[in-house]
Amino acid sequence: MTKLGEYLAKKSVNKSMIARKTGLSKARINELTMTDTSKLRLDEMYLIALAIDTNPCDMMNTLCEGLVLQEEK
Repeated sequence: MTKLGEYLAKKSVNKSMIARKTGLSKARINELTMTDTSKLRLDEMYLIALAIDTNPCDMMNTLCEGLVLQEEK
């Protein structure tokens, strides 16, 4: 499961509802939540956040937690 999948599971949201509200296909939602190599686009994340009544910035901070810049050498 991806970070998005874990995030949505914690929120107890229905993926079919997200697909209906965002216009994303159920297959795409499943890919984003189950396939670690999938890449979540910004527009997709924004629409998903709106569909689940979540602040997109809060969602982004949660999904990107742990990312840091490389140190300069």
